[in-house]
Amino acid sequence: MRSRLPLLAAVALLAHAPGADAACCYFSAKNADILQPAQKAFITWDPDEKIETFTVQPKFEGNALDFGMVIPTPSQPKLSEMPRDFFKHLAIYTVLKKRLVPRFGKDSKKSGDPDELKPGDLPTIKILEVGVVGSLDYKIIEATRADDLFKWLKDNKYQYAGDEATLNHYIQKKWLFTVMKIDTMQMKRNKDGTFDGEVTPTRFRFATDKLIYPLKITQISVREKTEALFYVQAPFKVDLPGELTYQYTWVPMLQASLKPKSLKIRPLPGRGDKWLTAIEPQIPKLLERAGELGFVFERGKRPQPNTKGRTPTTIEWARKLTAADIDILQGKAPYNGMQKVADGVPGWVQRHAPEEEVKGLQHLAGHLQAGLFITKFRKIFTRSEMNDDLLIVPARLGDMDDASEYEEILPASPP
Repeated sequence: MRSRLPLLAAVALLAHAPGADAACCYFSAKNADILQPAQKAFITWDPDEKIETFTVQPKFEGNALDFGMVIPTPSQPKLSEMPRDFFKHLAIYTVLKKRLVPRFGKDSKKSGDPDELKPGDLPTIKILEVGVVGSLDYKIIEATRADDLFKWLKDNKYQYAGDEATLNHYIQKKWLFTVMKIDTMQMKRNKDGTFDGEVTPTRFRFATDKLIYPLKITQISVREKTEALFYVQAPFKVDLPGELTYQYTWVPMLQASLKPKSLKIRPLPGRGDKWLTAIEPQIPKLLERAGELGFVFERGKRPQPNTKGRTPTTIEWARKLTAADIDILQGKAPYNGMQKVADGVPGWVQRHAPEEEVKGLQHLAGHLQAGLFITKFRKIFTRSEMNDDLLIVPARLGDMDDASEYEEILPASPP
C-alpha cells in the first residue's frame, strides 16, 4: 500500500508591494526571487487506517522580504509544530555505524494578513481553515477552478509566476492547498541582503490512499535541479519506481562490498548478501539498464550525473526499528560506543555523536515506532524529471521484495 506526500511550493508575499508584477519562481514579487534548492521530508504511513503524517522542512534562498509556501494535499490536513532541529536529530540517529573487526574501509514580526475574501467574490474558492502553527500563519483552501484560484492568489498578494495548468493539475485531483506565510525577520540574512535558510518543520496529518510526491508544483521554483532527502517510515522498505530506483546504486555497492581488495566477507551486514542471492538472475539486466542510462557506479564515490544531467537515487540508511531503538531515543540505552554484531559477521560496530546532540534524540520519541521500517534516500531531480508527480512504492525488484538493511558502512560506501 502507498500514501500521498505533498511537496512544498515556495511563495513570495507582496504585503508591502500592492500591484507589483510577478517575476520567476513559484510566487514572486518584481525583482524578488525565491528558489527551493533542497528539502527534507519525514513521512509515516498507516496502511490500515489510511492515514499519513509527514513533516517537511524546505531550504530556501532568495531576496523576497515576505514569502510563504503552498502545500497541496489530497484531503484537509491537521497541522502541528515540530522541533526546530527535528531533521538534525534524524540525521544523527541514522548515522551509519563503522565496523571495527574486521575493519571496513577508512576509518515574529508579522506582515499583516490580506483582507479575507468576501462572500460571492470568488464562489469556487473556499477557505476551510485559518490558523497559526508555531510562527507560521496558514490558510487551507479548496478550489474547483484554476483560474479562480489564480485570481485569488493575485488578489491576496500572492503573485504566482507559474501558469494555471499547474494549479489545475491538483484541482482536477481534488487536492486542497495550504498557504503558509514565512517570517523572514527571523531568518538569517546574507551579506548581499538575500535570505538563505530552512523553514521550521511543520507536521501535516491527513487521510489518503497512496503515496505521491507532487513534483509538478515544485518544478516552478527550480532553475536546474533540486535535492530531496526522504525519511519514510512504513511497514515496509520503500523505493522510487522505474528508472528512479536506488537499486542502480544499491546493488553495485553490495556487489563491490562482497569482494574488497584485502579480504572477502560473507554474509554482508543487513542481509545484503541474501538480497543479491534472491535477485541474482535479474542483476545482469539491471546493470545493463544502468549502463544504458549512463549511471556509472564507482566504489566509494557519490554518483555523478549522466550526459543528460540526471543522477541516480541513492539509499543512505534503512532498517526495521526495534524496541532497542526506542530505548535509545528515550535515554534508556546508550547511543555512543561499541556494539557486538549478531548478523553472522564477526566484529563490533560503533558510532559517535556529542552527548549534547544525543540528548536531542528524545525529540524523535513518539515519532519513530518499533516494528516499522525507515528508509532514508536522496534524489537530485532535474527539471526534466519533474513533469509529473512521483510515486513512492514498496522496495522490490521484479517479484522480489527488498527487505535488506543498511546501517553500517560497507567497503564500497560513498563518503
